[in-house]
Amino acid sequence: METRELTVVAGSFVGFQLLFSVASPRLSFAITPGYGRLPPTKLTEWNSRLVSTVHALIVGLFCLYILWFDDEVNANPVWGDPNLVKLNVAITCGYLLYDLVLLACNWSTMGDSFFVCHHLAALYAYGYVLTRGVLPYFANFRLISELSTPFVNQRWFYETLKYPRSHRLVVFNGVAMSVVFFLVRIAVMPSYWASVFATFGTPEFDRLGLGAQVAWITSCIALDILNTIWMYKIARGCYKVLTGRGGPKVKEGAASPSDKKHINNHTD
Repeated sequence: METRELTVVAGSFVGFQLLFSVASPRLSFAITPGYGRLPPTKLTEWNSRLVSTVHALIVGLFCLYILWFDDEVNANPVWGDPNLVKLNVAITCGYLLYDLVLLACNWSTMGDSFFVCHHLAALYAYGYVLTRGVLPYFANFRLISELSTPFVNQRWFYETLKYPRSHRLVVFNGVAMSVVFFLVRIAVMPSYWASVFATFGTPEFDRLGLGAQVAWITSCIALDILNTIWMYKIARGCYKVLTGRGGPKVKEGAASPSDKKHINNHTD
């Protein structure tokens, strides 16, 4: 890994930590008075999700720019010029490391084994991109999925601020979340895997070596399984909201299921 990528990873890690501990509390206090009334565990997750949204917007939009304008990467998806992709991947690796540390420090309230698997699989695969500069197109393509994360986080913000499920903003965000999540994580699977299979047996694929090939394919399979599971949960929740079958409302003062057992809804 070159000095530039290491610097970006470290800088992203520190930057996201500062956003979590300094910028998010101040910004959230200014945006909504409900932030100051949240219990400590909710404050931690609120700040975490705001950081998650910022990261998703940065890398998601950068990803689209590379897909549309980086001709060298698109022309040679296995060995194309990886400079811009490595920069985007380094930002993501810094975020993933920050989020793993945050989960470890708050495991009792934020721990999620699915998410640890997701982060480790992504770091394993992206490590090859940063150290060898391989598979730039495919690494960047996977980052399209980040565009669904802001909607997932916004759902949690509405729920935490106790917006009713019938509120038009909640319904609109829920539908948008389901549609965008499907488009950027599920609908792209056939196109992505078609591009993967097209490289099999080519000199570029053989040049990768067994280690990179295994890291690439196994991490993609793991991530797509997780995305499919999350899509099922999101679609089921969206159906309940649209049909008014979300279950009885929790009485004021009563503990909701999410208060008893935290469910991590990050999907970055």
